Amino acid sequence: MEKQVDVVVVGAGPVGLLTAIELTLSGVRVLVLERLVAASMAIKAMSLGPLGSEALQRRGMAAAIAAAEARSLAAMKQFAEQTGADLRGRSSKFSGHFAGLPLIRKDAQKEPERRAHAVDQPSLEAMLADRARALGIEVRRACDVTSFVQQVDGVEVEWASPTGAGHLRCSYLVGCDGGRSLIRKMAGFEFPGTAPSLTFYQVVAEIDHPERLLPIGWNRTSGGVFSYGPFPGRLFMLDFSGPPEDRQSPVTAEEIEAVLCRISGKDVHVKALESGSRWTDNTRLADSYCRGRVLLAGDAAHVHSPFGGQGMSLGLVDAANLGWKLAAVIRGDMPESLLDTYTAERRPIAEAVLANTRAQVAILRPDPQAGAMRDIVANLMQFDNVNRFIGEMMSGLSTRYDLGSERDEVGRLIGDGPIGDGDTAVSLYDLMQDGMGVLLDASPEGAASRLVAASTQKIRCVAVDRGPSMLIRPDACIAWEGEENSTDGLEEALGGWFTPKRDGRSMVRSGQ
Repeated sequence: MEKQVDVVVVGAGPVGLLTAIELTLSGVRVLVLERLVAASMAIKAMSLGPLGSEALQRRGMAAAIAAAEARSLAAMKQFAEQTGADLRGRSSKFSGHFAGLPLIRKDAQKEPERRAHAVDQPSLEAMLADRARALGIEVRRACDVTSFVQQVDGVEVEWASPTGAGHLRCSYLVGCDGGRSLIRKMAGFEFPGTAPSLTFYQVVAEIDHPERLLPIGWNRTSGGVFSYGPFPGRLFMLDFSGPPEDRQSPVTAEEIEAVLCRISGKDVHVKALESGSRWTDNTRLADSYCRGRVLLAGDAAHVHSPFGGQGMSLGLVDAANLGWKLAAVIRGDMPESLLDTYTAERRPIAEAVLANTRAQVAILRPDPQAGAMRDIVANLMQFDNVNRFIGEMMSGLSTRYDLGSERDEVGRLIGDGPIGDGDTAVSLYDLMQDGMGVLLDASPEGAASRLVAASTQKIRCVAVDRGPSMLIRPDACIAWEGEENSTDGLEEALGGWFTPKRDGRSMVRSGQ
């Protein structure tokens, strides 16, 4: 048997790689196993939501995100030049859509600076792979996990590869292996939900008359929905005639042309197909994210239709939530009960995303009843409070974990911002690059910092001139907010998230 590692992460997609990065920054030994020989270049997610982007910014990838977005914007400009499409109009005023209604207004949002970034999934995987390599994380490709056995104090994992069978022992196994997760199935997680009813297509193709598919945007017809652009050759289609007979069969140019002509009603032909993928509205959620020493993150724990591009950020924030907690348990800093908060915090967030994607499917259907409801939703979005509600729901910025506090900010994920003034100001996220928690201390004479320093070395204390004082977890969740000139509740928050109570139990439970 090979030398034991602390955690085996199955899946080297974005969620698996970020999970490995979070664990490694916290001093945990990680091995990543991936069945694919190389990263997939197929078109999947086209953008990265605010919370997913922020999770990467906190771990040293802000420059990589900016560079990837610049490449995407250049490709969009090329598309506009080739087709004559106007990409300027709505982008300056609107920041997202609900069911293809591009009506989420920037001026109605409380934090419009916390935005999505135009970063496609291949670019995202590349920047995460670069960060993983820089941290010395081992990623083994072409490795298919064949079995694992949970024991009281660990998990024995076996896999097959072109070079032969592999076998090692780890403390925990994390399944980040997608919607058809083998880890989820072998561990016996329940995965209830609703069966697929339609087919999505995401395609990059050469069309003989692309101008016939303009204007860009969500075009709802009697046959379905299609959108061409805003990148060269990019085509999205929603076919309500039913789910595919065989989702795994190769997507062909002939299939795409037939569906496109039927849905769009345009006389166009597919001259060449660069890539094509199918999805459905199969919507399911694992009963728990933890079963013994096996945990799930990302699509392994939840699947839903891709409306609004919510899935990628949802999975990345899973990884950010899980990584530091699992590391604290492995180090012995915190009891295993801390892992209960992973399911308690993240599962309700996924449940809400699943609900809004179902609602979006309902009002996109090409029938009069759905159209009537769609018109009502569009009219409601003219009201600022409704627009803000839907905008925060789609961006994920409405996320708030129930930490048992009446203070509204406690349980929310804090955005980046300057700490201090003038030349001495630093970025909050720059303080979090190594995965530590942060205390922003506005208490008299640094009383909060002294209390923290006496409890743990896992929190960076920073004096600030203005309050309130805040204790921020490594995943950017505000775990405590102080009343003016008071440290009441700080010791309890420290005991719940960073230092165990003397009887070995965590003092804080999400949702309790």
